[in-house]
Amino acid sequence: MNRYPSINAIEIVFPPHYYLQQELTDSLRERFWLGSGRRIARFERLHRNVNVKGRYLALPLQAYVDLDSFQRRNDAWIEVATNLGEEALRCLFERSGLDPEDVALLATTTVTGIAVPTLDARLMNRLPLSPRLKRMPLFGLGCLGGAAGIARVADYLHGHPEEAAILLAVELCSLTLQPDDLSIANIIATGLFGDGAAAVLLTGSNHPLMRPGQVRVIASRSLFFPDTERVMGWDIADGGFQVVLSADVPEIAGTRIRPAVDAFLAENGLQRADIAAWVAHPGGPRVIEALEEGLELEDGALSLSRESLAQVGNLSSASVLLILQETLRRQRLEPGSFGLMMAMGPAFCAELVLLQW
Repeated sequence: MNRYPSINAIEIVFPPHYYLQQELTDSLRERFWLGSGRRIARFERLHRNVNVKGRYLALPLQAYVDLDSFQRRNDAWIEVATNLGEEALRCLFERSGLDPEDVALLATTTVTGIAVPTLDARLMNRLPLSPRLKRMPLFGLGCLGGAAGIARVADYLHGHPEEAAILLAVELCSLTLQPDDLSIANIIATGLFGDGAAAVLLTGSNHPLMRPGQVRVIASRSLFFPDTERVMGWDIADGGFQVVLSADVPEIAGTRIRPAVDAFLAENGLQRADIAAWVAHPGGPRVIEALEEGLELEDGALSLSRESLAQVGNLSSASVLLILQETLRRQRLEPGSFGLMMAMGPAFCAELVLLQW
């Protein structure tokens, strides 16, 4: 008998403002970089090297000039995140047929803005959700928030198999722009990260929307690597979120993830060769390469991660959910096949989620 929660539906939504990478590079050069006295060619080369072709932005490009304080950036985040979150949830309800009042738990994850009341609370007044809805706002998990959110919601549904729960990830990375920070880490970030939202409906094993063929969440594992606090994250400065992004990220991904993956799979009676689908957050081209080499993956195993990065950039917590959606759409796997979702984030941490078709 099936006793695992299942993924019922996924919706991905973007703001309406899409720009090619060269447009964004040109705008940063003209508006912020030229007066710095730095070697602009180096900044442009860093933008090219992240292999991003274009990205969605929360606001029209010209509006970013007026975001001259943390308050203005965060106010814009609250407005756009609430609108985008509402759109994602409405699309999810339409696709799945679930009545909003039947959602038992709404988990939200973000790392690009702050709101109290939180995003989930603000959505309560926009959608006919139950006033008894359990809300679980998650902040600070960064890029691993999508995988960790799936794991935490699945943990909840193990104990409530008759219920349905939703994970909503909203990331507006462009609104963390720090134009005066000319560090290599920030220049890379301005070329790498994009904006978007993802909503995922999960149902318990006894829920009426449970259907044969849905992908099940079998197990999960949280990983914390000691003494890596300055590898990835934010410094909270007067101007807002200032990126911390170490050059050691690819090396850590290439050397520390494999032993953890092998141990996790072994505990579930599996090996890497048993994984038919790798659903990996696209941290950047060097991180993808490091995972391929470290895990000894076949050519093309992370092609959807590369494709997602090229088309929309790194969406932080929403990226791995976009890749999961594309995996479900485009990979026709035999029933019983296994997949592994994985993402890495601040501190340095990782989250592994074992899936079965």
